[in-house]
Amino acid sequence: MQFKQKLTPCLSYIDRAEEAASFYVSLLPDGKVLQTVKTPLNDAVLSVEFELAGTTFVALNAGQNWKFSPAFSLVLACESQDEIDAMWDGLTADGGNEVACGWLQDKFGTSWQIVPSRFRDWLDSGDAAAIQRMFESLWQMKKLDIETLQQAFDGNL
Repeated sequence: MQFKQKLTPCLSYIDRAEEAASFYVSLLPDGKVLQTVKTPLNDAVLSVEFELAGTTFVALNAGQNWKFSPAFSLVLACESQDEIDAMWDGLTADGGNEVACGWLQDKFGTSWQIVPSRFRDWLDSGDAAAIQRMFESLWQMKKLDIETLQQAFDGNL
C-alpha cells in the first residue's frame, strides 16, 4: 500500500475494519474503498484503505480492544441542512449516539462534528456579539440547524 497523502488517519478495530470502511463510504457521495489488504495466512482482512471527502483513511483490524475517544473527532462541513440531516441520521443509525452541539458518536465509537460549511465564515466575521449569539444558540442544540444559527448570528432570534 502506497500512501496518497503524507498524513493518514488510521482507525483501529478488533475485527470490524471492513464493516466500518463500508459503512463510512456508503454515507458520503464521493466515498470509496481504495484497497483491501488480507493476511496471507488465513485471507482475513487486515486493513482497508478508503477515501471520504478527498481524505484517505486506513481502517485496521488490530485485534486490540482500543476505544475511540471524543478527544479526537472528524469534522464534516455540510453545505445544506439536508446534508446535515442525512449525515446525522446515517451516522447515528444502528447504535450511534447524539451528543451535543453538532457532535455525535457513530456505532463504532468514532466521534464526529457535523457542522455547516459556513461555520468558518461566522467565526472569521470578527463580529464578537454575532459569534456569541450564534454559540449561545448552538449550545442548545444536538443536531445543528443552519437557519436557526444564521438567525442567531444575524440577531434575528
